[in-house]
Amino acid sequence: MKILNHRLHQDDGTPFPFERSPNQGGEVEHELLVMHYTAGRSAGSSVAWLTNPASRASAHLVIGRDGSITQLVAFNRVAWHAGVSSWLARSGVNQFSLGIELDNAGALTRHDGRWRAWFGQEYEPPEVIEAVHKHQTEPKGWHLFTEPQLEAAVEVAALLVGRYGLREVVGHEDVAPHRKEDPGPVFPLSSFRSKVLGRQENEPEVHETTTSLNIRQGPGTEFATLPRSPLPPGTRVEILEAQERWRFVEVLAPAGEAADLQGWVHGGFLRRVEGGDG
Repeated sequence: MKILNHRLHQDDGTPFPFERSPNQGGEVEHELLVMHYTAGRSAGSSVAWLTNPASRASAHLVIGRDGSITQLVAFNRVAWHAGVSSWLARSGVNQFSLGIELDNAGALTRHDGRWRAWFGQEYEPPEVIEAVHKHQTEPKGWHLFTEPQLEAAVEVAALLVGRYGLREVVGHEDVAPHRKEDPGPVFPLSSFRSKVLGRQENEPEVHETTTSLNIRQGPGTEFATLPRSPLPPGTRVEILEAQERWRFVEVLAPAGEAADLQGWVHGGFLRRVEGGDG
């Protein structure tokens, strides 16, 4: 694959199918890649909906279950894929992200030994995994993604990261946690992110503080600060967990000293250390 004039092409220059969506804005700032599932009947039905002005929604790409790719919005334009959303204290994620939709029925409910989508279609047990979403407490059925679909997604996502310098890969559920649950618990976001960003799967994500930063017992200002708070500017940390705008981190000690401090900090005051190994 390659990108020519902000559109996706095969290596021989043949363009991928392009169905222009009217649901788009001005020039996009390239920072995030946001992964979604369509919660639709098929890739074709989702493309039709996302190119319908009445939907007031779109995405840059839709990837079918067979790995086929349809582009709806050029990569230099804003697509309406994230809605009301924020990331690291910055709202309006559409303005600084690209969005990929994966054809997938999403969350399912059990019905007479099978699983049913919101639109009535039923799925056999081998097509479904029962799991608890990270923002929920009760298990649901979740439609599995296909191998060709995930392979195509990794390839095109890595291309977009390389071409546009995208800094992070997140789920819709991460930028709109109180509204959305896609791509859901069966999407392998951790390994997908590692492949796309060129990290080893278990390689720690190292950041540093951009200002004096309180480190707390929990993810919010209502939690008490830890005894060694605040962390000085330039303190390196490994991110172990994320919860909305908060990050659970381990403070990296200088060489030869033990790293014995873990706690929660606000992610808006961290910046990633390129090639950082602590």
